[in-house]
Amino acid sequence: MKYRSFGRLNWKVSALGFGAMRLPILGNDAAKIDEPEAIRMIRYAIDNGVNYLDTAYPYHRGNAETLVGKVLRDGYREKIKLATKMPTWLIKSEQDMDKYLEEQLDRLRVKQVDFYLLHGLTGERWQKLTELNVLKWLEEKRDEGNISGFGFSFHDEYDVFKKIIDSCDEWTLCQIQYNYMDSNYQAGTRGLKYAASKGLAVVVMEPIAGGRLSVKPPEEIEAAWDEADFKRTPAEWALQWVWNQPEVSVALSGMSAMEQVVENLRSADRSGPGTLTEGELQLIDRVKAKYMQFGFVGCTGCRYCLPCPEGVNIPEIISLYNEYYMKDKDDEIKKKYWEHITKESQAKRCARCGTCEELCPQKLTVRDVLNRAAWIFEQDTG
Repeated sequence: MKYRSFGRLNWKVSALGFGAMRLPILGNDAAKIDEPEAIRMIRYAIDNGVNYLDTAYPYHRGNAETLVGKVLRDGYREKIKLATKMPTWLIKSEQDMDKYLEEQLDRLRVKQVDFYLLHGLTGERWQKLTELNVLKWLEEKRDEGNISGFGFSFHDEYDVFKKIIDSCDEWTLCQIQYNYMDSNYQAGTRGLKYAASKGLAVVVMEPIAGGRLSVKPPEEIEAAWDEADFKRTPAEWALQWVWNQPEVSVALSGMSAMEQVVENLRSADRSGPGTLTEGELQLIDRVKAKYMQFGFVGCTGCRYCLPCPEGVNIPEIISLYNEYYMKDKDDEIKKKYWEHITKESQAKRCARCGTCEELCPQKLTVRDVLNRAAWIFEQDTG
């Protein structure tokens, strides 16, 4: 495992971090984690050098933190730094901050988390939290020993990101969405460099765009990858692009199968700032342009949009929509659509209420995508 600097801390973090948002599940129900397999995967990663474990209050419908608590038995707590996140959208008072932190510590079966993040900050959420003196509360909890360091994860524009960083000299870390498709999105490369210049550790989420950059690509993109002298899987190209940035501290991967853990560990062993050649970086730029041409929708599959009031299976539909365009409008994807989408969860059930768009951290125009998906996949259905 390769290790990297973590902001101002005198501690080295593994290049690869384990994100507990996409653990293996049973029966296609995100709330039902396959606990034996999830524990085996996370412990295998830790045994092979991963020392950063990330979770959050809502992951797997509230069950991820409990699972992580089970992982950390048998001496594993001492082997990692543990990060979890305050459910900022549920906070109405300082008492709520206390309540949720206490609940999270209980779920995790720990007395202290190493890093406590304000989850999914936007300008609006940040304003509400500052009115509740959240920074004073975080410093008090650090002084009391419930948390060691604090930071935030982010989903808004660069100017908001910079304002949040400049509001406090005590931030330990920030977490941003960053991959070669999103280099200018939200905080982007500017935010990455600014945070690092201020001494913050930068944790990268969605380095493979929620898995979208790991699936078998269209023939034109596959042909482009084949031009490279050093052969990599699409997932490794995405990860290596992130690790190539010296300001990145750790790249989180939400792994849902053991083979993904094994592959990503191998990729991490080959990582390093400045590892990619200029020719390889130019190749990635060409691939990015091709993905945009094929209609790439930046859904990360976070599932925050669920449950939909009308029962629409939003993330799966968007995934299939992406796949349809990435595979040059292959009719096989239309067949696949009905293998995954029931009539009760189809796109045409969308009532355009906008709830999903309010919850979407990517600020996607979900209703428009669903409308297009219904036209492509469901024209001949009742």
